[in-house]
Amino acid sequence: MTRTAYRAVVRPRGSRRAAPAADYLALIREFPLRPIRTAREYDAAAAIVDRLAVQPEGSLTAGRQDYLDALTMVVQAYDDEHFAMKVRKMRPVEVLKYLMAESGMAQKELGELLGNRPLASLILNGHRQLSKTHIRILSEHFKVEPGLFLDA
Repeated sequence: MTRTAYRAVVRPRGSRRAAPAADYLALIREFPLRPIRTAREYDAAAAIVDRLAVQPEGSLTAGRQDYLDALTMVVQAYDDEHFAMKVRKMRPVEVLKYLMAESGMAQKELGELLGNRPLASLILNGHRQLSKTHIRILSEHFKVEPGLFLDA
């Protein structure tokens, strides 16, 4: 395909592409959209996602929202590659402890989430297995796949 034919397919003749918004370009300068390769880059990207994601719904400009959407996909790709492999090798109780630590959840809060405070201690100490109901509650709360809480 010739270059002219390619342009005609991608962008009809006479149409103009809108210039990126200034706030979008400012975010690009702060953290360019490219694959994340290191933990330091991941932390920087996650900090920006956190900063933008806590804004009230609908308050971001179109440029900021576009950047947030794209950066979220980049962060998710890194998570999928690094986090998923690590967690798949863990036992269900280890996954639970890891997710609790990452989210700052205490044993008391786990008990409240499951509806039985002593049960949290039994599960975390390996004296009790997670039930299907517990797995459903935990996967919804932590927004992870239920399979993470199943023994292989």
